[in-house]
Amino acid sequence: MRTRRLAHGWELTGLPGLSPHLVAEFIRPALRAVPGSLAARLGPCRFSLPARLRNPDLSSHWTQTGERLEIEVATEGTEEHDVAMELLLCLGQALWETAGPGDRTAYLKLLLEEIEAEVSGEIDEQALEEKRLVLASRLSARSPRRLQRYARASFAGTLAEYLHCLWHDVTIRTGPDHLPALWLRRRLETLARWFPPDRGYRLFAPKTRTTGR
Repeated sequence: MRTRRLAHGWELTGLPGLSPHLVAEFIRPALRAVPGSLAARLGPCRFSLPARLRNPDLSSHWTQTGERLEIEVATEGTEEHDVAMELLLCLGQALWETAGPGDRTAYLKLLLEEIEAEVSGEIDEQALEEKRLVLASRLSARSPRRLQRYARASFAGTLAEYLHCLWHDVTIRTGPDHLPALWLRRRLETLARWFPPDRGYRLFAPKTRTTGR
């Protein structure tokens, strides 16, 4: 099994048949976009890209060992871009588990403000499913366990999208199931304050100046 060095001192292991195009065009650029401050929070990471996971029902799996964060993402039958996005999603999940009470409270406050404003959409399908469970009844809305599950899914998806925006230009999806641009920008700007982009990366495209007579 070959080991490749990645940004932030992270490592990638894979079988000899692992696509060089996937690694060069998707995995490396996506992980290079991770801000150094965020990488430092996560610590050593090792990524593995097998064709399939032991549990065929899972597309990814991560564990925190005493030495490092271990992340596995299945590649068989998955678009290369989606493999990289799944890696970023795993980083978001792991980061939520290491976040301090202050960070969790601050993010949960954002979500509660969105709910108060009757924002129905979410960042991805998993977060949307968890949000709908929270909003299903007054009892669910008052459940700390349900709110934490929703916050975890929402945070992971939002962090993945934040890193996605640093990696390359993205298109905002619209519709009732998606997070409106105003609220999405609010989340992304919050993460940018917590984990500022490294030099050479920017969250939003620079504003263009227009001239007229």
